[in-house]
Amino acid sequence: MTYKRVLLYVAAFLSIAVNAEVPTVEKIAVKVVVVTMFENGEVTGDNPGEFQFWVERNKLDKALPFPLGEHPLRMNADGVLGICVGGGIPNATASIMALGLDPRFDLSQAYWLVAGIAGGDPEDISLGSAAWANYVVDGDLVYELDAREMPEDWPYGLIPLGAKKPAETPKDIYTGWTLNTIAFTLNPELTQWAYQLTKNTPLQSTKAVKEFREQYSTYPNAKREPFVTVGDTLSSSTYWHGRHLNKWANDWMKLYTDGKANFMTTNMEDSGTMTALHRLARTGLVDTDRVMVLRTVSNYSMPPADKATSWSITADYPDDGKPALETAYRVGSQVVNALVTDWDKYKVATPKP
Repeated sequence: MTYKRVLLYVAAFLSIAVNAEVPTVEKIAVKVVVVTMFENGEVTGDNPGEFQFWVERNKLDKALPFPLGEHPLRMNADGVLGICVGGGIPNATASIMALGLDPRFDLSQAYWLVAGIAGGDPEDISLGSAAWANYVVDGDLVYELDAREMPEDWPYGLIPLGAKKPAETPKDIYTGWTLNTIAFTLNPELTQWAYQLTKNTPLQSTKAVKEFREQYSTYPNAKREPFVTVGDTLSSSTYWHGRHLNKWANDWMKLYTDGKANFMTTNMEDSGTMTALHRLARTGLVDTDRVMVLRTVSNYSMPPADKATSWSITADYPDDGKPALETAYRVGSQVVNALVTDWDKYKVATPKP
């Protein structure tokens, strides 16, 4: 067969393929996406991670293959879709982008609830508590030098990209160069609605949690019984810890939000999740005004006054962090249930406080 004839056959085949009628498949309309970060073992019936309570209690009984993610997706008959993205910013970014581009789903009117455990600033919050975020700020995109080699007048060895020294005011971060994936502002009305709906939720406080809290005798908020509040979250794949870095986290979040954010929790995924969602929103695949971030405290981000940081960062989470996992579900599920129950209203207009 001549080369010319081969080309004619290929052209004919392509013409048939292009003009063939392709059956359209109706997309699955999703009302709420619950985003979790890790799971221990199986998603049902064993030691729970962040995903298991949602799968079992919200009856996310339908498993959907998701080869581009870390775990299969789970869905229920009410239109709630659950995803477990995997730990760290790269996993979160890749998993959310893969879900957003998945042709099986219509996510254009979906609400997104990130619900996971986190470190908590003992100056603001206690173990087992929950914080709804208005701001997510990335903590990895920095200049870093070993603290043993920094100038004596620096409070820590982390400074903004392109800066010559630690920034003192928000305008100082623009003296060098920055990226548009450091700070993300969530819909404040949606955050406030979620907080008002859940602020009186009864939360779990175990003996082990109480005993651990009591070590923070110089931090009144760290000793409180668990509560629901509004507070912002720093996202970093680096699991940082300690008094000096806790000061950096507070300063850093204020720098990148014009002084508005209050650092309260530290996580390892949310700036990746937000980066992917904002990319997807560019073509209308998702609506970033419908995103909520809920972080619950499993451990503190710095030690008590009389303990070493090296002890604190490796200390076991009281009760393996299960009270914080319980809080994430107890608080977050109220929001999910409210959205599904009044879907006819919330499908077209986001809730307001």
